Amino acid sequence: MNARINNDLEQIDHKTCVSICDAIGERLQQNLRPETELSPRLRQLVDELSRRDNELR
Repeated sequence: MNARINNDLEQIDHKTCVSICDAIGERLQQNLRPETELSPRLRQLVDELSRRDNELR
């Protein structure tokens, strides 16, 4: 089953991947109000995503 999942992921082109990531980000922004305190682990992951996003630019 893992091989099937890996093959499916390889078939997603970059444009589709970016669109999915953008949609997830928008949904998170809608659901996580600014006053919502993130858990330390979630804050770490969000910071890592931000760092990687800045590296790509």
